[in-house]
Amino acid sequence: MPKKKLQDWITERGVEEVECLVPDMGGVARGKIIPAKKFLSAIGNQGLRMPEEIFILTVTGRYVQETNVTSESGSDIYLRPDPSSIRMVPWYSEPTAQVICDCFYLDDTPVDISPRFVLQKVLELYAEKGWKPVVAPELEFYLVEKNTDPDYPLEPPVGRSGRKEAGGQAFGIDSANEFDPIVEDIYDYCEPHGINIGTLSHESGPAQLEINFDHGDPMDLADQVFLFKRAVRQAAFKHDVYATFMAKPHENEPGSSMHIHQSLVDAKTGKNLFATKAGKQSRLLLSHIAGLQRYLAGCMPFFAPSVNSYRRLVPHADAPTNSHWGIDNRTVSLRVPASNPAAMRVENRVPGADSNPYLALAATLACGYLGMTENLKPTSPVEGSAYRYAQTLPLNLEEAMNKLNYTKPLKQVFGERFIEVYQEVKDYEMQQYRRVISSWEREYLLLNV
Repeated sequence: MPKKKLQDWITERGVEEVECLVPDMGGVARGKIIPAKKFLSAIGNQGLRMPEEIFILTVTGRYVQETNVTSESGSDIYLRPDPSSIRMVPWYSEPTAQVICDCFYLDDTPVDISPRFVLQKVLELYAEKGWKPVVAPELEFYLVEKNTDPDYPLEPPVGRSGRKEAGGQAFGIDSANEFDPIVEDIYDYCEPHGINIGTLSHESGPAQLEINFDHGDPMDLADQVFLFKRAVRQAAFKHDVYATFMAKPHENEPGSSMHIHQSLVDAKTGKNLFATKAGKQSRLLLSHIAGLQRYLAGCMPFFAPSVNSYRRLVPHADAPTNSHWGIDNRTVSLRVPASNPAAMRVENRVPGADSNPYLALAATLACGYLGMTENLKPTSPVEGSAYRYAQTLPLNLEEAMNKLNYTKPLKQVFGERFIEVYQEVKDYEMQQYRRVISSWEREYLLLNV
């Protein structure tokens, strides 16, 4: 969309303000809110500027205190709006637009520590091979009562029946309908966003819901998930509850995942390359799975990016614990659903709902790409429960970061500089977490030791 068309789009809708959004390392929306006229005048002349340090912001909102990567003087970068991502913001009373931006240095080179750039980089590797990946995320989240005291456990909200769910009602229609007013607003918010969500279902936890996205281009789907999280939180706020994408918000309930279905088509013909002419699993699919198996552990910091993430990845909790694969098997990390040849795909069941969608998609596609280019072969598919096998995925974020740092092929794909910045952000977050004294410690150690 050229500047003139962008100007016409904004004028036709009477837009007064534009939110320029940049996803940071944690997938948090950073950026600027600018009057529409100033936004249009800034496009094309490097006028939308921010400090490079937005990419060393942690989830706590604090900057990494010591960094070897970003400039000590606080170098400027500028934002280049992606016109295909511009949308109206439906929850404001005044006409407001939002647009996702790519980041560039003042010499017009891309900011290589930007999560959106990292996904672009992986997609370019596919394009060089004549391949086009197709993805479809499935995103789970919980609705919870408003909670202003971090020490107090989260509780399910009161539904239309006037009661809280005592336990999960997996796939319960009436249980999902308990929160119809919120769900209706979610759909109403998603339509003007251009967010193509499909089915909604109630998951295994109390007030836990899942939304399936229509399959499509990975960058477009990453943008949709990024904006969807905002929309869901705003819809929940409207009804005086919280929506959370924490991986494990409740102590004794299942966690929330972001399963990623991925397939591969020929960029010219659109043919699914994961299926043979006879409709069987192709060599490329098997190598893609093998790449995921080999590099899954190294990519865990992107699939499970917080200290809370690893509370979800435990046996018999609707979450995988190792790198096995299987046919239509929901206990493995890598599931090949029963499907017709045109829909042949693999589902990565490891990523949590707390993942940055740009980095989770970049990571899962990078694993598969390495498997295909290295011509790797997978193990035999697992039949029956994969929980009978040892847990091989990292048990915590520190172990996961060590795996990533010792996996050279992944560092080459993502870029050494990006990995170094990501390491600094996660190290700082872990330092902050270690200072916290938990309620468990007060409960059992205060008067007993």
